Amino acid sequence: MPDVVFFGGVIPKPRQQAAMQALEDAEALVVVGSSLVVFSGFRFCKLASQSNKPILIINRGKTRADDLATVKIDQDCAEVLAYWVESLS
Repeated sequence: MPDVVFFGGVIPKPRQQAAMQALEDAEALVVVGSSLVVFSGFRFCKLASQSNKPILIINRGKTRADDLATVKIDQDCAEVLAYWVESLS
């Protein structure tokens, strides 16, 4: 079995705690390629917003956290990330 959480699956508690700690330590939250329909992902946006951390969302189409986003890029995430990588080199 791969080390992933499938849609509808439960995130293991240690992984969830590590992600919460990473968000707490972070200066901002970047969401790439997710509609955030599932609460397990959306909760990070809610927590970042409550902590007044900027939220950048890169996703084609509407997401559940659009109203929380500091910046929303409504484009193909692969193209946006490729552009960023290219601009850094």
